Amino acid sequence: MSDKRRVVVTGVGAITPIGNTAPEFWQAASTGSCGAGPITRFDPTDHSVKFACEVKDFDESRAGDRKEARKMDRFTQFAMVAALEAAEDAGIAPGDGIDANRFGVLIGSGIGGIQTLEDQKEVLMEKGPGRVSPFFVPMMIVNMATGLVAIRLGAKGPSNATVTACASGANAIGDAFRVISYGDADVMIAGGAEAPITQIAVGGFANMKALSTRNDDPMHASRPFDADRDGFVIGEGAGIVVLEELEHAKRRGARIYCELVGYGYSTDAHHMTAPAPGGEGAVRSMQAAIRDAGVSPADVTYLNAHGTSTPLNDKYETAAIKTVFGEHATRLAVSSTKSMTGHLLGAAGGIEFVLLAYAHRDGRVPPTINYKTKDPECDLDYVPNEARDLKVNVALTNSLGFGGHNVTLATRSHEG
Repeated sequence: MSDKRRVVVTGVGAITPIGNTAPEFWQAASTGSCGAGPITRFDPTDHSVKFACEVKDFDESRAGDRKEARKMDRFTQFAMVAALEAAEDAGIAPGDGIDANRFGVLIGSGIGGIQTLEDQKEVLMEKGPGRVSPFFVPMMIVNMATGLVAIRLGAKGPSNATVTACASGANAIGDAFRVISYGDADVMIAGGAEAPITQIAVGGFANMKALSTRNDDPMHASRPFDADRDGFVIGEGAGIVVLEELEHAKRRGARIYCELVGYGYSTDAHHMTAPAPGGEGAVRSMQAAIRDAGVSPADVTYLNAHGTSTPLNDKYETAAIKTVFGEHATRLAVSSTKSMTGHLLGAAGGIEFVLLAYAHRDGRVPPTINYKTKDPECDLDYVPNEARDLKVNVALTNSLGFGGHNVTLATRSHEG
């Protein structure tokens, strides 16, 4: 619709394997830090994969007092911490003049409270159903991150929770963008959160051969687009942003990182876990975002790729980029920051969107680290190993999930 309202990013928050605040995360990503290491969340002795990208030194008290935090699964704690940071960054606080009825929350997660599920199953088996926690269900369900953030911030407007596997966080941001652009809210907290480093999740991903098995070298295991890639490294955390209608942000005197201008999504309708050949679904997702943004492919400066470090994803995403951008694909800066953070599943789109905001602000794009051996089928400019100073005009970020879900978000620099 041509008269849709403009939407800008006014706050960012993140907790990641390479930084427990958004500024720490951006600094680490800009310097090529890697968050991989031996699993400490559980004893991985019997597991074929013994490493992950864990959040380090997490302070649960940032999510609330001890009593409140104990009623949250780890993924909800991550969401709360990142959401409070984003709100503070945007200068938004309960009762400060924001119309609560036009203030909403939309946070996605691929798996939700899987640690709570594991823990309570043990309680059931060892002590019986009478000892299962009354908080089990509200701690486990995906929408509780949205619900508790809304309670804390007093947001009474539109709220929702997306569950589209690894596209969840990006879907949440895109849906929140539509909520504002169509006039249903003025401010939205949006993003993704995930805490999947549990025995059953790591075992399941490992047994489906999705994870890298470089137990002897975790720091170099995630190597998107490299010829020697052998799977992704599972990660955890949250990435949350504040989206705001442009004129509303101006009236508040809010700082603006960038403008969110396009949202495209599609479905492969091909396979439970494998991407469609040639990245056909991703092609349609990127084309839709570019069309929604009202730009041409040649206007795009930078693309944060899904780039999981799996053989099929990186091959087909590269093919999709070539299809969408034609000759411009060779001039496009493309990087996968999963080389540093690992794959945060439903939170990946959230933290990667945070990086787009910083890339616009600082004129710098993060690298694809661990890129050593060229793959003839992956032959684009992947910003290898070192960040690059680059004025970012229009940028895209891709998030592609199991079930064939594809999401692309488009951003543009905001002047004045």
